[in-house]
Amino acid sequence: MLLSSAQLPFLPLRTPIPPFHSSKRCRLAAVRENQVKHASSLELDRSLPGTGDSHAEKKAMGTGIEAGELSVRYDDGFGTKSVKDYFDMAKEIIKPDGGPPRWFCPVECGPPIKDAPLLFFLPGIDGTGMGLVLHQKSLGKVFEVWCLHIPVNDRTPFEGLVKFVEHSVNSEHATSTNKPIYLVGDSFGGCLALAVAARNPTVDIVLILVNPATSFAKSQLQPLLPVLEALPSNLHITVPYLLSFVMGDPLKMAMASVSKDLPPPETLDELSKNLTSLLPILSDLADIIPKNTLLWKLKLLKSAAAYANSRLHAVEAEVLLLASGKDNLLPSGEEADRLWNSLKNCRVRYFKDNGHTFLLEDGINLLSIIKGTCTYRRSRQHDYVTDYLPPTHSEYQKHIEQEYRWFLLATSPVMFSTLKDGRIVKGLAGVPDKGPVLLVGDHMLMGIELSPLYKAFLKEKNIIIRGMAHPILFLKKAETSRQEFYHFDILNIFGALPVTPINMYRLFSRGSFVLLYPGGAREALHRKLVLDYNEQKNIPYIREWIEENNKDILLRSIPWF
Repeated sequence: MLLSSAQLPFLPLRTPIPPFHSSKRCRLAAVRENQVKHASSLELDRSLPGTGDSHAEKKAMGTGIEAGELSVRYDDGFGTKSVKDYFDMAKEIIKPDGGPPRWFCPVECGPPIKDAPLLFFLPGIDGTGMGLVLHQKSLGKVFEVWCLHIPVNDRTPFEGLVKFVEHSVNSEHATSTNKPIYLVGDSFGGCLALAVAARNPTVDIVLILVNPATSFAKSQLQPLLPVLEALPSNLHITVPYLLSFVMGDPLKMAMASVSKDLPPPETLDELSKNLTSLLPILSDLADIIPKNTLLWKLKLLKSAAAYANSRLHAVEAEVLLLASGKDNLLPSGEEADRLWNSLKNCRVRYFKDNGHTFLLEDGINLLSIIKGTCTYRRSRQHDYVTDYLPPTHSEYQKHIEQEYRWFLLATSPVMFSTLKDGRIVKGLAGVPDKGPVLLVGDHMLMGIELSPLYKAFLKEKNIIIRGMAHPILFLKKAETSRQEFYHFDILNIFGALPVTPINMYRLFSRGSFVLLYPGGAREALHRKLVLDYNEQKNIPYIREWIEENNKDILLRSIPWF
């Protein structure tokens, strides 16, 4: 290719009830079901030492950096937490205090970028709100993160929980009408998120549903309900072990905190240690979900699924559905097919090798999925320039250093550049350190040269290249209900955006490095692999598909000029 350069891990919140009985001093914002209309106590309590600014105060002060000021390969903290951390935090937060559901803000999220959207996490049947423990640091860089905690002895009915979340959503929407509000619903939380979205079609809500429990009627837990009711209390300790192996893959959970840079012997040793420490703490599930609570939650799931399913037609929100192929608790793959057809604006990413506890398993980075599907935005519409978030250190390690390791070894690519005096040198010393810079080249086969090119610029100059891609690659029509997280999602993470004159102008005005292949898709395919473009146009079905997509591209391009 030729190139030319032109204390507890959550913030205490004010509460009208007594705080947790904990030596680590924490409070959570709590509102009873009959006090929902007065639920304004969602600000952070500054009276305790070591707590940060409240959400309202942060917005008033306008703190945070711009998204474009996040450094390339910044440390997102992903991979520093494990499933053991989930159990440790859950054991602390479940201590009974007689209180109702409440929100908490994880301290590890830290201060986000300027104008960051709000993300509400709605948990599964555990109710702890700690299901994002592996993702708190990374999400906290670009979202204001609030997590819902439902105390172990709370018996608020589903509609009461819907009203509680709904009040919080509407309160935030009233203060920031042009910003989206994200609802990340895990299993049971997916039903809760759908219900809130259905009741508030005029609010700009983005739903991220993780194995939603809308398919509970087909769950393997249904026949167990009478058995659990008859099970003696002294045998309930065996239920968590059963659930743990049904809900997720222990190996994937144990691998979540194992460094991917270790050689095989050390990786195996770390995995063995994690498994050894994980299995004994599974008994803690009996405390997190005691028998009476489990029975209540299963009944709550039934009503939640029925409520959400009856209102799917009213959901106007943007939906990103994450479904697991090895979910032994719910038929999540089949449910993805159904919801993809039932919801008006639904996209799916299917993970065939993951289980029900998707967010606690190895290899899953929720922020990367959000970025790769272009779901992150800070206004009414996604902006490919201003909403772009640079790749993190963990994304660089996974998608460049690890996934393309053998390809790079096999091809042994070498970069050369030309200095101002005309000398050609190995490396990128001849490329400017600051933009704007236009890189112009020609395709090899299907653009497989992009990975070594991106790696060289990231590793040697710490610069991200914004690649101009054919607009058809950004259309959603070609996606399916079993769409896996694929190569082009990764290109989005590393800066791909539709090629238009205005996009190029905006990137240059921000001092970006822009990559353009003038030859386009025809050159990428080297004119003829199987059927030439002209031959494809002679096939009626393909000709109609090409014409329809060209119309979509034209319509999507008009606002950009």
